[in-house]
Amino acid sequence: MKRIIFHIDVNNAFLSWMAVERLKNGEKVDIRKRYAVIGGDEAARRGIVTAKSDLCKKCGVKTADTIYSARKKCPYLEVYAGDFKVFRKYSDMMYNYLLKYTNIIERYSIDECFLDYTASYRLFGDPVKVAYQIKDDIYRLFGFTVNVGVGNNKLEAKMASDFEKPNRVHTLFDEEISTKMWILPIDDLFMLGKSSAKALREMGIETIGELACYDVNRLIKRFKSHGKLMWEFANGIDNSEVSYQVRDAKSISCSTVLPYDYRNREECLKVLRQLSMEVGRKLRQKKVYAKNVSIWIKYNNFVKESKQKNLENTIYNDMDIFHTSALLFDSLWDKSIPIRALCVGVGHLSHEHDRQLSLFEDKENKRGKNHDMDNKLQEVIDKIRDKYGNDKIVYADMLEKSEKK
Repeated sequence: MKRIIFHIDVNNAFLSWMAVERLKNGEKVDIRKRYAVIGGDEAARRGIVTAKSDLCKKCGVKTADTIYSARKKCPYLEVYAGDFKVFRKYSDMMYNYLLKYTNIIERYSIDECFLDYTASYRLFGDPVKVAYQIKDDIYRLFGFTVNVGVGNNKLEAKMASDFEKPNRVHTLFDEEISTKMWILPIDDLFMLGKSSAKALREMGIETIGELACYDVNRLIKRFKSHGKLMWEFANGIDNSEVSYQVRDAKSISCSTVLPYDYRNREECLKVLRQLSMEVGRKLRQKKVYAKNVSIWIKYNNFVKESKQKNLENTIYNDMDIFHTSALLFDSLWDKSIPIRALCVGVGHLSHEHDRQLSLFEDKENKRGKNHDMDNKLQEVIDKIRDKYGNDKIVYADMLEKSEKK
């Protein structure tokens, strides 16, 4: 049996998710139906459009436009701030729903998932009917729409989900490549950059079909290994697996796909801090300590790099995890490549809280007492958060940065 792969893509995710959240919180107006964009800090003159309504799109507003430029195109523009916590909440809701069909799910970005349906066929039946069920369920349960593409590999599923939007299901199986994909302009081929598309047009290649029928050796001579990849994609060839994580009972980790590619260290550290808090909370819920901290970074070229550190003493409070993960990040980060996803994990778990003794007994005893006080403080913080919510108590340096901003 051939593989069956789904690609689920949230339509206009950032605007849709903020609209749904606002409506749930009592707002009467759906910002998806207004001249609305999700953007950065306009007052600081560094705001750009990260999502736009259909009305703004008709005015010519584009993603990555400056807010200043967008206002020139659309005088009635309404700018709303994005909220990473909201984005992640709805992304997680969708992911947890998809787990009812299979655990072989790759979170390709915060608003996209690949799902390997092959083994699920015997349980749930016709993949196209299931794709429609997924689309309708997500709207009914969560209030936002998705496109679902169905194919025999990830490339086909991804291309299919982009055919016509919003709220649609499309197929692109092996036998449909020539009729559905080859007719498209070369720019529509997945993973083909603007410079490559321009170079191909200069060679007389205008459509995906023309690229598929081109001499692959000439493409390799011109574009090296990327030439072969382009030719394979144009012919619907993609043997990559749906990459998913299997949880190790001997470790705890939290990861997230970022709402856009991060290049700034402070932005990344803010995410690492949040992930460290989640990992620490899970440690304390399980009443275990960790003696190893690890992180991984997934760049926007889909390369994943990881690093870990064994500790002298067991830990379980948020800031110990964060400080170690920040050190690992700084030693691992390739500043030249934007970051797509981050993960913080802990391992070497134990129910025993051990502390390495030192020859410098007085100094070590003082440090040990301070460490025990930190752990007790962490327990108090957890109780406050349990009763009043996670946002009711924050670390001082986080508050200072917020006030300065």
